[in-house]
Amino acid sequence: MKLNHINLLVTDVTTSISFFEQYFNFKCLEIKGDNLLAVLRGSDGFILVLMASSLNRKGITSYPDAFHIGFFLDSRNEVTDLYNRLVAAGFATEHPPGNIRGSYGFYFNAPGNILTEVACNM
Repeated sequence: MKLNHINLLVTDVTTSISFFEQYFNFKCLEIKGDNLLAVLRGSDGFILVLMASSLNRKGITSYPDAFHIGFFLDSRNEVTDLYNRLVAAGFATEHPPGNIRGSYGFYFNAPGNILTEVACNM
């Protein structure tokens, strides 16, 4: 069995599309409604659906405290390079890349306040 997709609530679909295209190599396949929902595909074929938080029927607009998404890169250099690009673009991180439970990486908040982990094997 293969995980097919994840649907994330975001406050600004257009900004989130640009972010995931620029920093994580996703490509937008389709935008539905008036920028209310976007379907993106990653370089590995994974589907990321970005949905405007206004479409959430239960009115929940934030994620539980420990909820996060994670991206795995091939090397420490790739992790450090992405970290530097994100910092240069103004995305704050609490700590630079370092040891995270046996991997090398960092956490930051992507647009829409989505806690995001970027890591690689040590």
